[in-house]
Amino acid sequence: MHDIWNPWHGCIKCSEGCEHCYMYYLDRTRDKFGGDIYKTKNGFNYPLQRKKDGRYKIQSGEQIRVCMTSDFFLEEADVWRDEAWEMMRRRSDVRFFLLTKRPQRVFDCLPKNWGDGWENIFFNVTCENQRRAAERIPILKQLPFRHKGIMCAPLIGEIDLEPFLGDGQIEQVICGGENYGGARPCNYDWVKKLRRACETHQISFCFIETGSVFIKDGKTYLLEDKRLQSEMAYKSGISYSGKPIVFDLRDSYGNPLPESALYTPHFCENCTQCGSRPICNGCADCGKCSGS
Repeated sequence: MHDIWNPWHGCIKCSEGCEHCYMYYLDRTRDKFGGDIYKTKNGFNYPLQRKKDGRYKIQSGEQIRVCMTSDFFLEEADVWRDEAWEMMRRRSDVRFFLLTKRPQRVFDCLPKNWGDGWENIFFNVTCENQRRAAERIPILKQLPFRHKGIMCAPLIGEIDLEPFLGDGQIEQVICGGENYGGARPCNYDWVKKLRRACETHQISFCFIETGSVFIKDGKTYLLEDKRLQSEMAYKSGISYSGKPIVFDLRDSYGNPLPESALYTPHFCENCTQCGSRPICNGCADCGKCSGS
């Protein structure tokens, strides 16, 4: 996918949300072990890779999700992280979406020239239940990032976010159920509670997928197909657009980039009812589906 950058692969499970990790599951299907951590060969320098015509593969204004098969703040990746930070600094024209279950490590892992944060970094913590929300969100709020969000996925328990949203630091909440082997139920009542808290504080909320086991109005639905999960999340109509999230992106000389210079996502026919569309980078034009 053109919106994912995995500079390293593999992770160490650290909380209950990791119990049925999708990366471990997918690695098993390839006869690999998700706990093997390694620097990726072809993908490590993705932000700096160029096309044959000399242009960057990642266009100005794109949002790139970082370490979707690992954790950017994994201890085992300390040796590679400074180089990854430097690539993100150089690509000040690109938004980098960071997600971690290890916020307690973050402050000591920031680059020396961090200051009060870089404008192109969107920092998020995972909160799969109330216990982890209470543990991680206070740390998130103490860290020097200009853009902050919360990922409630896999959502495996009811969460009350209301106490954490009133000061305006949180700009976005993403929610989704659990998938693959051993998936635990996601209850629609939990999703609605998150939405109500976000709407109260005008914070964007995106329900991306139901998960494999979805409970609504007391009835349990088994939805193995991920596209169907995403479609059901879209059809719920529960996602909410809050206050705009504005990133001050700059070119390599430090000049502000006008809106006309930024990438505009476009979507194929298969994207029309996707729950992730509000936060998606758009179609990659890979040609693998009939709708592209």
